[in-house]
Amino acid sequence: MIRLPERKARSETKSAIRRTALALDRRGQIERLASRPVDVLVVGGGITGCYTALDAVTRGLTVALVERDDFASGTSSKSSKMVHGGLRYIEQGNLPLVRRSLLERQRFRRNAPHLVQRLPFVFPVLAQDGVFDARIAKAFEGLLWTYDLAGGWRIGRLHQRLSVPEVLARAPRLRAEQLKGGLLYYDSRTDDARLTLTIARTAAHFGATVLNGAACRGLVREGGRVRGATVEVDGREIDVRAGVVINATGVWSDTLDALSDPGHRPRIRPAKGVHIVVPWTRLPIDGTVTVPIPGRARRATCTRWGDVVVVGTTDTDYDGSLEHVLCTREEMQYLLDGANTAFDAGLTPEDVVGSIAGLRPLVGGKEGATLDMSRDHRISTDAHGLVTVTGGKLTTSRHMGELVVDAALKVLGRRARCRTAHLPLLGGAGYDAEATSATGGLGAHLGQRYGTEARFVTDLLSEDPSLAEPIVEGTAHLRAEVVYAARCELARTVDDVLSRRTRMRVFARDLSVKAAPEVGRLLQRELGLSDDEVARQIDDYLSGIDREKTVLMEGLT
Repeated sequence: MIRLPERKARSETKSAIRRTALALDRRGQIERLASRPVDVLVVGGGITGCYTALDAVTRGLTVALVERDDFASGTSSKSSKMVHGGLRYIEQGNLPLVRRSLLERQRFRRNAPHLVQRLPFVFPVLAQDGVFDARIAKAFEGLLWTYDLAGGWRIGRLHQRLSVPEVLARAPRLRAEQLKGGLLYYDSRTDDARLTLTIARTAAHFGATVLNGAACRGLVREGGRVRGATVEVDGREIDVRAGVVINATGVWSDTLDALSDPGHRPRIRPAKGVHIVVPWTRLPIDGTVTVPIPGRARRATCTRWGDVVVVGTTDTDYDGSLEHVLCTREEMQYLLDGANTAFDAGLTPEDVVGSIAGLRPLVGGKEGATLDMSRDHRISTDAHGLVTVTGGKLTTSRHMGELVVDAALKVLGRRARCRTAHLPLLGGAGYDAEATSATGGLGAHLGQRYGTEARFVTDLLSEDPSLAEPIVEGTAHLRAEVVYAARCELARTVDDVLSRRTRMRVFARDLSVKAAPEVGRLLQRELGLSDDEVARQIDDYLSGIDREKTVLMEGLT
């Protein structure tokens, strides 16, 4: 456990983080949860809950974080993968949110350079039927100047106009008949699940107890105040005593709020976002290209991610079950239609190699389109002392965590200064993104996932040379990454590894099916799982893939 000193926090954190790999023993984490009260108990292991835990522990508070499923298994692994200021928020007149987002974007790039990379965005300007045509391109360029001046300049590049050949150089299959040129600006992208996991692990590095597979079943009360929660973990119920409980459960937050206050009125309005993944060879682009969706007042983004392209849009109203949200055939088809209208690609459902569907926890009434609703966060403390955070977005999660801990400190009657603005995440201190990318191959693959901690993955190869082999032929992911996930990243299941530690389920769904037995074998060796448990995990994973493909390809529910 490492405590931040009052001064020189950044430099001392760098040296501390560089020394050893952080092994996380699940049984040890459970015993810590059961054996000691904490100042702060965070319920919810999405990116907001994880940054809240990190903020609290680095202020000197004792902290526990519990997550019902897996870190980032909800909204935080199903985002658009963007760390951005949000041009749309300028269009909505929310310049303060844009300024804050651009500041936080730069902090992410500095504190987690291995996970947050600069990304070029291209807006094609068309004579008609585009996101915008030549008549309003000048007005849109005015928005880009506002964006740059509000903080976009911090990324090191300003927006620029592109000629038709320059646009086609970045998107050679873009239909050129109506093309008049384009506009280019820069934002950032991230592997959202690995970013969330890294924040949780950084919190553990500083002494927080962090546990996935730990469900909050009720709240502990004393004198009419919320003073902890009953947590079920691995078949065991634990009453966790806490000075303050923080509800960071996203779209599920109304449920926990109602446990504290039976008179609570629901306030979360879920908005569904969907993305599909196609091979880059079928849609060759550089960076992100924004295109219209025919017949809909929205735009889609096509973003290169290695050898695939993620095509997606967000923000349609949703009133179904919060569990097992899937991309439907209709949603897939309108994304394919949008891509095929903009590009001479001829994409079909058979080209889709993965899909993502998730819910954004918007706060507001039932009137109006979710697209137009505010992305500002809400933090509240009820009459029983439960602190709840809702809304917001991935880009501003660090700032949200800071404000949530400020609210928690008021409940505790204490003061402590926030230290996360300049705090590098595990793997980020001393990482040179450009140098690592230039190496290519295995070095770039591991560096862009683990940063300076990549050496701890390669150290495993001397222990067992067979771990240098890929999990399955056709993937860059090594068997060593599965072992590292079990020892250092609290991976418990085949799904944890393939969905969130490696992202194979998203970017190479069919290949992940072939990888599942080997992942099960490695987890069994590391975690001591029984044959029956491994078989169940593999079967659950394959069944989940089958259901995902059935809903996507056949339109069944």
